[in-house]
Amino acid sequence: MRKFISLIAAVAALVGLTSVPAQAADMGVWRNPKDNVRVEIKSCGDSMCGYVVYASRKAEADARKSGYQTLVGQQLLRDFEPTGHGNMRGKVFVPTLKVTLSGTAEFIDARTMKAKGCVLGGVICKSQIWTRVDGMQTARVENNAG
Repeated sequence: MRKFISLIAAVAALVGLTSVPAQAADMGVWRNPKDNVRVEIKSCGDSMCGYVVYASRKAEADARKSGYQTLVGQQLLRDFEPTGHGNMRGKVFVPTLKVTLSGTAEFIDARTMKAKGCVLGGVICKSQIWTRVDGMQTARVENNAG
């Protein structure tokens, strides 16, 4: 049950990153509520995608437990496309659970995105708010405990 709840939280968190419309001004680096993962959202052909550019030591350790050498550099978001009214839909990869899920997101303003992730056909859902990170463009792993 704990992994299932973690899955919902991860999907909701990651989906929030992808709610950015496919416009250069709205792309950039976004952080989750705990600021232990940051993802750069960018154009990937005709859709949007997102790669991890920052991970806390704890987030990296969790990824290693799941068989990934590093979380930084992993593509977590793919094939996100606008669905209208500031919403987007695409695929979210959750490394700690080794699953890819569908997700949706709502672009609230230039600095805020609301993510909503659901499992079991929408029976169980979770939402989170992600925030734009100003000036964060380089990949790194935090050296402090996270």
